[in-house]
Amino acid sequence: MSLKNLIKSDKFIVTAELGPPQSANRGVIERKAGYFKGFVHAVNITDNQTAIVRFSSIAAAKILIDSGLEPVIQMTCRDRNRIAIQSDLLGAFGLGIENVLCLTGDYTTSGTQPEARPVYDMDSIQLIASVSRMNRGTLLSGDPIKTPTGFCIGGAANPFAPPFEMRIIRLQKKIAAGAQFIQTQPVFDLEIFKKWMERVNGLGLSKKTAILAGVMPVKSVKALEYMKSQVPGMRIHPSFIKRMAESEDPKAEGVNIAVELIEQIREIPGIRGIHLMPLMWESITPEIIKKSGITIDK
Repeated sequence: MSLKNLIKSDKFIVTAELGPPQSANRGVIERKAGYFKGFVHAVNITDNQTAIVRFSSIAAAKILIDSGLEPVIQMTCRDRNRIAIQSDLLGAFGLGIENVLCLTGDYTTSGTQPEARPVYDMDSIQLIASVSRMNRGTLLSGDPIKTPTGFCIGGAANPFAPPFEMRIIRLQKKIAAGAQFIQTQPVFDLEIFKKWMERVNGLGLSKKTAILAGVMPVKSVKALEYMKSQVPGMRIHPSFIKRMAESEDPKAEGVNIAVELIEQIREIPGIRGIHLMPLMWESITPEIIKKSGITIDK
């Protein structure tokens, strides 16, 4: 069942994230694809994540299709103007890619080529609206598209970054622009996430889009400490840092934490699924899904 049809159903949805290599080696994508097959419904391919040059998200998505997986390309506003974005989206849909996650993109100064000029011709909300327009058969110029796209459109949300109400407003705008699913930043503070979901449910937003909660397995306490201090808008509950610091096997503890979070997230009203973000640790996906007791329809 496609991601678009899963969203229309009442099934629990599992997506995951694949980080392309800094290499032209398609074999890396094929190897990583094997970790997801049979364990997730669809796979995101990051788009030059953290502003570092990597294998093309669109090209990687075609490799995933050839491997029997359903891809979700990420499209950032950082690297392309509206002409290039629309062109890439037409080409992607022509290759059989039917899902797109619309992102603003990490600023270029966070990457290895800080001198690169960012574009940001649009923001993520405008990008969502643009893809919706293309689905209806029109380019931003007003020119008709003879063969329109039919993307399932996604957006991102950060329930943890202040100001809280502004994050809700941005979510509302993304849904109004046409976002059919929302993937959140990694959940490491359930109390804050539950409050965010209460607000989302109270506004009826979870009935208008599929909320997929981010879950990130980590290998070390250093990873959590880095995210806490260096990643804007990231909230890490102190109990997780304590557990990782005291564990004799941090990798195993990271898996345990991810599984526990999945179990608790599944109980939150309005949640439609999870988005697993293994951060270059794609091989851990089968273990986490098995331990979580999640079954994927064939």
